[in-house]
Amino acid sequence: MTRYEQLAGAIRQQIEDDIWQVGDKLPSLRESVKSSGLSLMTVLQAYQLLESQGWIVARPQSGYYVATRLTQFAAAKGGKGLHLSENVEISASIFDVLQACKDPKIVPFGSAFPDPSLLNEPKLSKILASVARRFVPHSSLESLPPGNEKLRRNISRRYAAHGIHVSPEEIVITAGAMESLSFSLQSVTSPGDWVVIESPAFYGALQAIERLRLKAIAIKTDPRTGIDLDALEEIVQKYPIKACWLMSRFQNPLCNTMPSENKQRLVAILNSSHIALIEDDVYGELYFDQEPPMPIKAWDKENNFMHCSSFSKCLAPGYRVGWVAAGKHAGKIQQLQMMSTVSASAPTQLAVAEYLAHGGYDNHLRRLRRQLEQRQSQILRAISEYFPDSVKVNSARGGYFLWLEFEPPFNANRLYQLALAKGISIAPGSMFSTSSQFDHAFRLNTSFAWNDVQASAMKTLAGLCHTLLRECG
Repeated sequence: MTRYEQLAGAIRQQIEDDIWQVGDKLPSLRESVKSSGLSLMTVLQAYQLLESQGWIVARPQSGYYVATRLTQFAAAKGGKGLHLSENVEISASIFDVLQACKDPKIVPFGSAFPDPSLLNEPKLSKILASVARRFVPHSSLESLPPGNEKLRRNISRRYAAHGIHVSPEEIVITAGAMESLSFSLQSVTSPGDWVVIESPAFYGALQAIERLRLKAIAIKTDPRTGIDLDALEEIVQKYPIKACWLMSRFQNPLCNTMPSENKQRLVAILNSSHIALIEDDVYGELYFDQEPPMPIKAWDKENNFMHCSSFSKCLAPGYRVGWVAAGKHAGKIQQLQMMSTVSASAPTQLAVAEYLAHGGYDNHLRRLRRQLEQRQSQILRAISEYFPDSVKVNSARGGYFLWLEFEPPFNANRLYQLALAKGISIAPGSMFSTSSQFDHAFRLNTSFAWNDVQASAMKTLAGLCHTLLRECG
């Protein structure tokens, strides 16, 4: 942690302990320099960080003051019970929402992707250009399944840094996370098999289940504790479940992170019934706290769990480099890949491998996490200021989404249409379920830089929510 981050953390703790209260004037920059022994630039950076996070405000010709605390929002409720679906059909509606986000004139609160400007890493671009100049035909053979050895070894080392043993031999490099997730699901199922998913679930899981002609059992997911483990325990006794697909960290869209004790109980339930786990962990590197929560893969002792991630959400979205730590399923996934896409791009595999090997990635991640946390804080302040008091909000200490709910009969699909007509996209809750139980909810992307356009869009969106609530009576 840098010195200015340490100072910012100390002041933030003082505010939380009411040493400094709302409206209090903080010591001037020069006073803080004298008391802390730090440079003026370091103190200024600390104050600017606190301001960007919403803890303090600057008043011209006056100084810095403790800001009004954010409203403590009521938590969203999440799903209700179970939903069994033998015919999953959802791709058409998802396509329409994602297409709208491509329009540069649309404010992309509905986007699934982080702000591209956050992932503009010049060093990686230079490495790719260098790799392209040095690329020889034999290099493409080295990138065939399971993928570039140097890249797999570097990924394995990143697991090891968190105390998780994953051999390079069980890692398969894929063309993005969706390919790793889809191949993982395909490796342990056949058409007509039952798969457990969360409720609400990432729409990519629903699309994969639809494409592979599988049957889904959606289990209620709690905004704090994750998937309902009591319900899961009952389901595995009644149905021949072949796989469980879920996110244990910064879940999309509900934003929950499972507590460690729940992860361990989940492992016991799945192992007792020999059910494979497909862990979608594309946001795992985007944590805001000093240490990340551990993925479920950390408790996998039987090599039956597949941990899927990519560099698309944290480094290079256009490179399409993902992977799966596949355990005993690695061989099957390699076969599926060879018969389908053959391999991920050889030059991009080489470029990412070289970038990881030469450092800089962790510095990039620290900057990215700080920016995402700041931007989330700004969106939360806007919701607190503009939105109806009845809004329920889920946020995570990581990722870049918020999940908002109003009480039914509020209709988020109607909100989506009204907002889109005004140049604003959202992701309505209907994208994340095959039932109608999330029609009153929607997801917001918080990764884009806060500016006048974003502020105006949030005011407009809040106004539409007020209008729809009045119509609901």
